[in-house]
Amino acid sequence: MSKHKNELALCAILFLTPTYTTLHLSTPSTTNVMAFHFIFCLFAPILFVPLFPYLRNLFKSNRRRPPLPPGTLGWPYIGETFHLYSKNPNIFFASKQQRYGSIFKTHILGCPCVMISSPEAAKFVLLTKSHVFHPAFPASKERMLGKQAIFFSRGQYHAKLRKLVLRAFMPHAFKSYIPNFESIAQHFLHSSEGILVTTFHEMKTYTFNVALLSIFGKDRVVYSEDLKRWYYVLEKGYNSMPIDLPGTLFNKSMKARKEIARIVEKIMSTRRKMKADWNDLLESFMSDEEGLTDEQITDNIIGVIFAARDTTASVLTWIIKYLEENPGVLQAVTEEQEAIMRGKEEQKLSWEDTKKMPITSRVIQETLRVASILSFTFREAIEDVEYDGYLIPKGWKVLPLFRNIHHSPDIFPDPEKFDPSRFEVAPKPNTFMPFGNGTHSCPGNELAKLEMMVLLHHLTTKYRWHVVGSNSGIQYDPFAVPQNGLPIRLFRK
Repeated sequence: MSKHKNELALCAILFLTPTYTTLHLSTPSTTNVMAFHFIFCLFAPILFVPLFPYLRNLFKSNRRRPPLPPGTLGWPYIGETFHLYSKNPNIFFASKQQRYGSIFKTHILGCPCVMISSPEAAKFVLLTKSHVFHPAFPASKERMLGKQAIFFSRGQYHAKLRKLVLRAFMPHAFKSYIPNFESIAQHFLHSSEGILVTTFHEMKTYTFNVALLSIFGKDRVVYSEDLKRWYYVLEKGYNSMPIDLPGTLFNKSMKARKEIARIVEKIMSTRRKMKADWNDLLESFMSDEEGLTDEQITDNIIGVIFAARDTTASVLTWIIKYLEENPGVLQAVTEEQEAIMRGKEEQKLSWEDTKKMPITSRVIQETLRVASILSFTFREAIEDVEYDGYLIPKGWKVLPLFRNIHHSPDIFPDPEKFDPSRFEVAPKPNTFMPFGNGTHSCPGNELAKLEMMVLLHHLTTKYRWHVVGSNSGIQYDPFAVPQNGLPIRLFRK
């Protein structure tokens, strides 16, 4: 018995020590032990490999897990949703960052979240580790806009959708839109002359009509009023809790969504009976070679309407506010726009004219920074991820806070000041992200800039305006806009 124990011990030593030690053995059992050593070394890997995953998990489970980021989760299920939306959300984000730092946890819209507010963290989530942080929004947003919309997709399906949107919304495709954009802008401004109007409401009408033109082309004329009526109901539930009971905002929004889907299906059915070139986004989606289902097309149409309407309308409302508050900037923009038309026989904008608006372009950029309409975006960790010494658990939402980055004094000195000249020099990477970043950045941003430039051209060269009442507050509808939607009176020059 003692002999066998010695042999096993010796075998263990041989297995764990360099081979050259066997040369000094002179005991009678040396040959047997060497043979056993050879056989053990030959078969040990075969025995060890199946055990490796279990041993690895054992070591990992014994390793200390990093802590969750600091912060609070609020009430069960509700979390801190009411705290976020009952007041200025920017105050909520800023106070959290001041208390906990650039990474903290919270719980909003039914989801545990980690919020990040540094360029480095935004790059980590949106670019470096984008493969483990997938686009994911709260259930209410996904159900209202459509689970197969481009915002929530990834992989090859997302790449296909992005290609189709860019095909319809890239400069070479929408150059022909400019005359129609001008017509919509001129009609909108003319109808607002001399009366008290709510800027945000009127801008939503303008951007909605532009969105319908870009999506449906000539078909927009027939269905615009029905689409507008149902979409106004849908948007009211955008920030609601996903409680689908009669009378709730969410329930009303979902009913409105069904009505919009019926209209889209009706347009598609009519088009399939006709052979024509439509040159719009719906045609891009309906191309036979792309193989999208009607449900996928409808989800993406509703999603694009949402993205194209409210965000751009909010930006235009803030631009009018900032120009009114900064007469020197307004004068510079006006002179730039008037110079474009000087000497032209035909007083119409061309694609080349829109490239002669550097001051106007910087005003748009600075408005996007100061107002930060897109305050944050949603991602979801598909596995446990460690960042900056903290654990981001699998399944948690991660929110890069664009507004906090845009208002960091370390990045933009005197960040609350409206100063378009700061964009005479391009900002550093990952510090200015008004349209997001990475493969999921907004594919329609160039179209949005174009419709803003067209409107600002006609507004500044032909009209003057003044704000009525106080304009210091902010409200959320669902994006940040000046108090009461910025009431103004518009006068022809």
